[in-house]
Amino acid sequence: MIDLKILREHPDVVRASQRTRGQDPALVDVLLAADTERRSAIVEADQLRSEQKDLGKLIGKAPAEEKQELLAKGKELAEKVKAAHALESGANDRMVAAHRAINNIVAPQAPAGGEEDFVLLETVGEIPEIENPKDHLELGESLGLIDMERGAKVSGSRFYFLTGAGAMLQLGLLQLAAQKATANGFTMLIPPVLVRPEVMEGTGFLGEHSAEVYHLQDDDLYLVGTSEVPMAGYHMDEILDLSDGPKRYAGWSSCFRREAGSYGKDTRGIIRVHQFDKVEGFVYCRPEDAEAEHDKLLNWQKEMLAAIDVPYRVIDVAGGDLGSSAARKFDCEAWVPTQNTYRELTSSSNCTTYQARRLHVRYRGENGKPQIAATLNGTLATTRWIVAILENHQQPDGSVRVPAALVPFVGTDVLTPK
Repeated sequence: MIDLKILREHPDVVRASQRTRGQDPALVDVLLAADTERRSAIVEADQLRSEQKDLGKLIGKAPAEEKQELLAKGKELAEKVKAAHALESGANDRMVAAHRAINNIVAPQAPAGGEEDFVLLETVGEIPEIENPKDHLELGESLGLIDMERGAKVSGSRFYFLTGAGAMLQLGLLQLAAQKATANGFTMLIPPVLVRPEVMEGTGFLGEHSAEVYHLQDDDLYLVGTSEVPMAGYHMDEILDLSDGPKRYAGWSSCFRREAGSYGKDTRGIIRVHQFDKVEGFVYCRPEDAEAEHDKLLNWQKEMLAAIDVPYRVIDVAGGDLGSSAARKFDCEAWVPTQNTYRELTSSSNCTTYQARRLHVRYRGENGKPQIAATLNGTLATTRWIVAILENHQQPDGSVRVPAALVPFVGTDVLTPK
């Protein structure tokens, strides 16, 4: 949730953020009204409770001839307190609903606009000249790496098997990411992939994208689409010690997405699937350190992309294309020869205090008082990377060169057709 202090002192900033996101700025006025109503209800209820407490003391000390009158007054006051409590509870519910309806405030540095209005920050590597390139699925099938047909037979469309060297390629990618993460001070986690509703909602995934989330109704648990979710909940309701700097975690997990509304998009191969594996970086830090941590996450992602030796670009995502929790997001997109375009391989988001406020994650400031922490997340490797590796490293004879950093994991430097 956004900081109410910013809302009260700078409502135009929040309205501008709503417009940048392409969302209704009138929701800001709804929240302001709900905030005023709640505060007024709290004051009134507190005053009545105070009166009730004072009256209780008087009744205890009153002579017998005055007690009946005071008791009658106490009964009347109790009814008023009960009504005021109901009003306070209703005002609080309306306030919480209005508060959760507003996404994180877009950072002023983020570009305005929608999906196509990103700002190009950097282009890395040379686009390979490949005559009549094969796509990743044709390569994957000929090399014995991907089996979509049996994946569909077992689980339905958009499921697959990674087989032989394909499985080793993914394991190598994730292991390389884990090694780089731990070398840079991350603590590795293998988290649960089923989480409670309050954790999924706390990270902002049950808003406009809730249709993409798998829900196990009988258990009221959600399958995560990224290990960002359980890692965000890892320190829920805790006060962290950040005196030695940020807490950095890297989660290795399977991820699940319904891909609702994406029918007809990327149906071929493993670009947009229902299940994939990923190593995700996650950071808890003081709000004033969040921008620096965001830059560090991006640099660690660039190190990983350098290791798989594919051309890519870095973009600053426009406000209208941000997720609900992100104030700013950088994407690294690799070149995909058969699509003649760049496709996202990594994203890193600065969520400022938005998630931590919803999940009650705090740290002790210099004055010793608990303060809301900031959170950030960023991809370090995922299944989709196999697409970029196969297509960019394909050879005229149908073989694929294995990036040097992955050779120890795959066991060969060239994948040849079966």
